Amino acid sequence: MATLILPAPAKLNLFLHITGRRADGYHNLQTLFQLLDQGDQLQFTPRDDGQIQLRCNLPELETPDNLVLRAAALLKHKAAASAGVDIYLEKQVPMGGGLGGGSSDAATTLAALNQLWGLGLSIKELAELGLTLGADVPVFVEGQTAYAEGVGEHLQPVSLPEKYYLIVTPEVHVSTALVFQHPDLTRDTAPLTLAQLLNSDWKNDCEALVKQLYPEVALVLDWLIEYAPSRMTGTGASVFAEFPDEFSARQTLHKLPSQWRAFVAKGVAQSPLWTELKDAV
Repeated sequence: MATLILPAPAKLNLFLHITGRRADGYHNLQTLFQLLDQGDQLQFTPRDDGQIQLRCNLPELETPDNLVLRAAALLKHKAAASAGVDIYLEKQVPMGGGLGGGSSDAATTLAALNQLWGLGLSIKELAELGLTLGADVPVFVEGQTAYAEGVGEHLQPVSLPEKYYLIVTPEVHVSTALVFQHPDLTRDTAPLTLAQLLNSDWKNDCEALVKQLYPEVALVLDWLIEYAPSRMTGTGASVFAEFPDEFSARQTLHKLPSQWRAFVAKGVAQSPLWTELKDAV
């Protein structure tokens, strides 16, 4: 089979509510994952010596704990002994921003190698494997903008109006572990039905704490909110403003202070991963 070149789209959490803390230390969430048309790109070239190699435009990511290699190792156990692959990761999504880049890279790897190695696993089976790598991996495997509960693994596809987003990432790295372990984190938001959530004001329960711990995130939000409704995604540091059209988003991008990294993306109902993988058959 020829080389596969596939996208790994980013995501936004349009809202993130924390409804309680579980006995195992994880948190129960209610969130809305919006998939984007922008993200990383991965290239998969088959080899027949059983070896799996990863290269990246950021060499510091070429480590054994990279989720791409961990995803490949999960499928290697189900593949022929000679099945191998060279993977090249073109990293574009800011790391540690709450945009799901690593999880999406893992999901794309699972989907690509399932096809490249002829494993025949279903999307449900791939999603279950993905959950062992991280709570956000299943939404990228299933490939639909979706409402999520639990730790993020119980998914329900949602159809949303098409919008464009300006995503801005300050030069800070937010520790997800620190945020979720912090005593001041809001953990008691009342659970709502999906219908109630879709008709309520959206918020991110991590945002107030992250703004307190990382003032640069607060600065970005204070700037963005002057132009459009804005919130933080995940545990940050990335924040986003939503616009009805691409022109408005790009107008604001051109005004952005130079010290912040940013890009414009369109919200999509279906992941471009599965579209391109189907076309590659």
